[in-house]
Amino acid sequence: MTTSGTGTIRRAGQATAYLLRGGVTGVTAVGALLLLVVAAALCPVLIGVPLLARAVRGGRSLAAGERRRAGLLLGEVVPRHDLESSGSSFAQLRTLTRDPAAWRDLAWLVLHAVTAAPLAVCWLALWVCAVLAPFVTMLWWAPSGAPIDFFVPIDSWSRASAVPLPVAAGSAALLIVAGPVVASAQARVCRALLAPSARDRLTARVEQLSSTRAAALDAHALELRRIERDLHDGIQAHLVAVAIKLGLAQRQRRADPDAADNLVEGAHAGVEHALTTLREVVRTIYPPILADRGLAEAVRTLAAESPVPVRASIGALARPPAAVESAAYFVVAEALTNVVKHSGATEITLSLDQGGDRLVVEVSDNGCGGADPSAGTGLAGMTDRAAALDGRMTLRSPAGGPTTVRVELPCVS
Repeated sequence: MTTSGTGTIRRAGQATAYLLRGGVTGVTAVGALLLLVVAAALCPVLIGVPLLARAVRGGRSLAAGERRRAGLLLGEVVPRHDLESSGSSFAQLRTLTRDPAAWRDLAWLVLHAVTAAPLAVCWLALWVCAVLAPFVTMLWWAPSGAPIDFFVPIDSWSRASAVPLPVAAGSAALLIVAGPVVASAQARVCRALLAPSARDRLTARVEQLSSTRAAALDAHALELRRIERDLHDGIQAHLVAVAIKLGLAQRQRRADPDAADNLVEGAHAGVEHALTTLREVVRTIYPPILADRGLAEAVRTLAAESPVPVRASIGALARPPAAVESAAYFVVAEALTNVVKHSGATEITLSLDQGGDRLVVEVSDNGCGGADPSAGTGLAGMTDRAAALDGRMTLRSPAGGPTTVRVELPCVS
């Protein structure tokens, strides 16, 4: 059998499996609807309120499973956007009734309860016809002598050839040709009903941008406080010490020239120390190496300075916007620092590449794994830094390792 033929049979099998499982969930949807009706009828006696809330959640769980099934068949993710419901049964029910997604789930539940089971029965009947019809042709003349009823009585070779075989061929053709189309149509209807509307997606996007903006502002304020503290407690203290030493040297210049010279030398050393501290502060704001040599060389420098060996793979990079370049640099720096401090790894793999309009940073290690963004290891800050630029960070860190941090940043100016 050719590859195309095998693919056709496979798609027909997937479509049949999808439709038959849909029949099972269709029967479940009928039960869920009956439970909803009973719970709604019992609401006046109060016991129906918690029952109704549970029934609605059960129906939504069924819809969530159907989203996954439809997504697998269509080869895409059917998104979900539900309002969080908590508190008493009354509060949960009030939240659910205000959630447009809950009403879409209910509409799908009704449609699925009406159509899924009959469609599955029809498809099962097609399979029975396709498989059993050839046996009718071969067995109609069995010793019992009684004709076989297969749409019409089969009592002769002419009828045995003219009825079952065309039925088998037609059923098989419908299964192969129409099966994927019907299953895909059912999945697309599911997606159309269960996926968030354009308004819901816009609302979710606004909420996401608001939260990332708030996180970015908090991070910016925290960074400003850190810089102010470094300047006040570090550089300013050194400069005050220098001013005091120069003032004392000025007073002792005639009375004790040697002491004045020592004070001037101490002031000189203090100025150099202040300059070193100032360079360190500036480096934490925007590393000069980024402006001088670009992101690729800056990342290579970070890799070379790491105490854990780093295998770096850096692709061809167009110069991204300064904010993206700075974010990528600090993401790499933080990721390498986390590996050194927490993972116990002996090797790090670093990848930096630009695909289309996105800059992708990936850092992997062979350490102990179990990284947790809530444990204060800098991962939450990396997530906020990426989200502030409309990027995203994904973390894979099973217990025992390995750990992989992947950050994607949009690099369209």
